[in-house]
Amino acid sequence: MPKLMDKGMESLEILGGKGAFNFSATRMDELGATEYTLVTIALDKSGSVFSFEKELLDALKSVIESCKKSPRAENLMIRLIEFNHKLDEVHGFKLLSNIDLNDYNEPDIGGCTALYDALYSSIGATVTYAKNLTNQNFGVNGICFVITDGMDNNSKMTCSDIADYIRKVKIGESIESLFTVLIGINASECNQYLDELHNKAMLTQFVDIGAATPQKLAKLATFVSRSIVSQSQALGSGQPSQSLTF
Repeated sequence: MPKLMDKGMESLEILGGKGAFNFSATRMDELGATEYTLVTIALDKSGSVFSFEKELLDALKSVIESCKKSPRAENLMIRLIEFNHKLDEVHGFKLLSNIDLNDYNEPDIGGCTALYDALYSSIGATVTYAKNLTNQNFGVNGICFVITDGMDNNSKMTCSDIADYIRKVKIGESIESLFTVLIGINASECNQYLDELHNKAMLTQFVDIGAATPQKLAKLATFVSRSIVSQSQALGSGQPSQSLTF
């Protein structure tokens, strides 16, 4: 998809870690609520997802549609990135009211898998923007979903870099709580690898949805949207939401 940059967005750089990763986010003077849940969705677009790219896009659209109907809709901002051998930000943290699903198109599939970079960017951008908002007295928590069908083979960052960043988040005051979900799809050959990555990188949850059937992808959309709303409802409690079962 092409990058969707609105006039009300600004460019920022991830702080407090290794490597220079940029992202975009809604300017604070465009915000009308007092608290927000920041959502990052990272979708694998390496060559191996070719057979189900349309269904994955449909699932993404379903997530956004569901969130727009949520009682917490005005308190959600969503960032969408795609990754193969490099990261592409489709759009930074945008208010749901500013997201037009007609702008979402099937990505250009191909290349390797920079999974660690996708995880690092997802977490780092969420925490950096959360810190900026917190400094202006907004209440903020976050949730990140990284969806992949394979192992990392092209990242600058490492599993240890991700774990180190999350450790800093846990002892800092940048964000009230952060929930991180690694999702494997069509990933039977690397299921153990992804589960080990979830543990070593200190991620909150690993979900293996199995084969990329239309039914499973529809169920994935429901799981993601429910998890987003659950985390948003936990804002103000000082704790992340409970892990939901796929």
